[in-house]
This record gives sequence, C-alpha cells and structure tokens, in this order.
Amino acid sequence: MHEKTIFEKIVDGELPCNKVLENENFLAFHDINPKAPIHILIIPKKHFKDFQEFDPDLMAKMTSFIQELAILLELDKKGYKLLTNCGKNSGQEVFHLHFHMLGGF
Repeated sequence: MHEKTIFEKIVDGELPCNKVLENENFLAFHDINPKAPIHILIIPKKHFKDFQEFDPDLMAKMTSFIQELAILLELDKKGYKLLTNCGKNSGQEVFHLHFHMLGGF
C-alpha cells in the first residue's frame, strides 16, 4: 500500500479544492499555483501513478471529460495547452496521474 497523494486526499474529501467539473471517474479543479490565467488540474479518481499505468479504456472516457471541460471554460474555440509529466525525470511532482489544462493567454 502506498501513502496517499494529495490528489487522493482531495478525492476522498480530506483536503479541499476549487472544483470546476466532476463526474464518477474524474475531477477537475483549479491549480493552487497557477502557471497561466486558467490552470486546471484533471485527475482520475482512481489512483494511477502516471500515464504509463493508466487504463487505456478509461483514457477514452477521460478524453470526453477533458473536451467537456474545455467547452465549459470556453477554451474549446480559444485554445489551450494540455500536458502531463510522466515520471520523476520529466518533472512529475505528484505521483497520481494528472493533466494540466492551461489557457487564457
């Protein structure tokens, strides 16, 4: 058993977040240290260490969730960056798969 990450604590309601969108599988919330005017973190509620561990079938569902989020934030037409870091050497700091949606530039 691994020690809970900050994202698992958010999913479990142990820590607060500024939610933007949520469904049964995913959660999107504002980054507390934004790198852009709009900086949203998107996570699966189930723990996956990084992209290499992620379930490809769940990724298909995450794609729809991210597209819905972009529309909600009115970034679907204006544009946004979507990125994830995979592993320590890439700069990943929280070892729970997450995507950054950056926009509003």
